[in-house]
Amino acid sequence: MDTLSQMAANPIKKNHLIVFGRYPALGRVKTRLIPALGPAGAAALQKRLVEQTIAQARRSAAQIDARLSFCHDGGTRSQIIHWLNIGDIDCMPQTSGDLGRRMFLSIRNAFRRGAERTVLIGTDIPDLKANILDQAFDQLKRNDLVLGPSTDGGYWLVGMSKPENIFDGIAWSTSTVLEKTLALARRKAMRIGLLEPLADLDTPNDLARWSGGKISTAPYLSVIIPTLNEAARIADTLSGAASPDTEIIVSDGGSCDQTVDIARSCGARIVAGRRGRAGQQNRGAAAAGGDVLIFLHADTRLPPHFVGHIFETLMDRQVVLGAFRFQTDIPGPAMRWVTFWTNLRAKWLQLPYGDQGLFMQRPNFLAVGGFPDVPIAEDLYLVRRMAPTGRITLAPAATVTSGRRWQRLGLLRTTMINTAIAIGCLAGVAPQRLAQLYRLPLK
Repeated sequence: MDTLSQMAANPIKKNHLIVFGRYPALGRVKTRLIPALGPAGAAALQKRLVEQTIAQARRSAAQIDARLSFCHDGGTRSQIIHWLNIGDIDCMPQTSGDLGRRMFLSIRNAFRRGAERTVLIGTDIPDLKANILDQAFDQLKRNDLVLGPSTDGGYWLVGMSKPENIFDGIAWSTSTVLEKTLALARRKAMRIGLLEPLADLDTPNDLARWSGGKISTAPYLSVIIPTLNEAARIADTLSGAASPDTEIIVSDGGSCDQTVDIARSCGARIVAGRRGRAGQQNRGAAAAGGDVLIFLHADTRLPPHFVGHIFETLMDRQVVLGAFRFQTDIPGPAMRWVTFWTNLRAKWLQLPYGDQGLFMQRPNFLAVGGFPDVPIAEDLYLVRRMAPTGRITLAPAATVTSGRRWQRLGLLRTTMINTAIAIGCLAGVAPQRLAQLYRLPLK
């Protein structure tokens, strides 16, 4: 919906509440927190803060009958909608220029659309509550300007009963922002109201204070790799999974080669137990500390920038499970044909295989009880468990899986077995019968 359509769909209201926020792109938000949280951890914090702010803004807008807008820096309208489900909120990108110019133009635009009182808030205040926003609008009934001071010398809220540019010449992100803004407002003879100061969350010190002195070291992503005698390949797989945002857990099923020693030397955490990929992956998940889990086969390499692909895929709140596109290390036209149809099947049937790297939010994994304890196709059965709870989608990059099984059994035989198992899974065939099919020789 374009801006004119939004204006037609939303009647003029006297109160207008603007949330001024940034799309949580990795490496571009909360940059001062990246050393402590990692790029994805910092972006996840930004995501959480925006969501909390939107929730409080919704409550306030409903209480005081205000029009609500989200002015975003970064991200497309489609990305914002999939993330925030903002059908009830105007959504528009911020204009160009420094922070002051962007805020003033947004405020002025609200008055041009019929507002009599406009409040603009940032998204860095974890203690923000709807009643505080109500107080800001109440103060605008008797003041020209209301500011919500932050404890670092800036402010997190600015409200006006008429549009005035009090932002020129301000050195943003300094301790004198509030002081200089008040000086400009007094020169314009504006009546000024102040709210109680609140602390924003921008630096490691802010984070420590907000978390009670304990900054969480939990990673954003836990990479869980089930292994059984994978000494020849595990080092390459582990090197490709290393990232400031990940922890790597190798869940071993009783290897008698050097798999465990190699994995430990590469920095992986080892979880040992009974053989069986479903159980091994569940044990790895139980030991994981990440908010997001990815289950990776020991002979599968993740693509470059895999954390960013995972983060962006899961920004869509309808997605409960994602996977990468399928690819092997076997060249040739026959394998390209298999790759094409495998990806087509994964997309249209929403049925990716485990060698595509299945990833999901931890709560969604736990909600379905994890991998079922089956002798085969535990990946497909997990996908079918999760399908009724939301959307399953593919990230726009490919994992690269070893073609050893294809080379050992042949392209035709492997394709026929995989297809039969997938169809059997969709048809509700018992896993024990599919296991027999897996071992059946083809003539």
